[in-house]
Amino acid sequence: MLGSIITILVSTILVNNYIFAQFLGICPFLGVSSKVETATGMGIAVTFVVVIASAITWCLQTFILDKFGLGYLQTIMFILVIASLVQFVEMVIKKLSPSLYTAMGVFLPLITTNCMVLGVTVLNVQNGYNLIETVISGLGASIGFTIALVLIAALRERLVYAKVPKALQGVPIALISAGLMALAFSGFSGLV
Repeated sequence: MLGSIITILVSTILVNNYIFAQFLGICPFLGVSSKVETATGMGIAVTFVVVIASAITWCLQTFILDKFGLGYLQTIMFILVIASLVQFVEMVIKKLSPSLYTAMGVFLPLITTNCMVLGVTVLNVQNGYNLIETVISGLGASIGFTIALVLIAALRERLVYAKVPKALQGVPIALISAGLMALAFSGFSGLV
């Protein structure tokens, strides 16, 4: 069991990173990655949503959708769970850290439509994970997402002071940097 958990963690954080290997969650990756503080806040918010959504959707799939033959409602039900969790996270961040709430702007409610969040929950079901493996997979995916977000944010903060050609400033250099990071992360393939 412990070996399975470690394999899932290493796989979701490094080998099959949802940003660099599966290319899911690119919208917030590029939209909220201009400052490390904002990227960290988004990573924490996504981590909370993904881990809790993974557990809830696994229970929903196992005890309701599979039991009553309602598998065709999977996507709708999963999106409803994710949207509810995002609303909760949005209210908490607005109350606890108004500056972070303002910095995240439109990207905070867009966690609902972040394809990585839905992708993790659906892939957990497709991989046939049990509840513990599902939660570990969600945690690993979130940690990998947060690492990717913080790495690109740190790089983009430094790129502000670099001599980047005018045509490549902003999103173009961020995309080039993301591509180079994806190449670096591909070095982890074959690890598990």
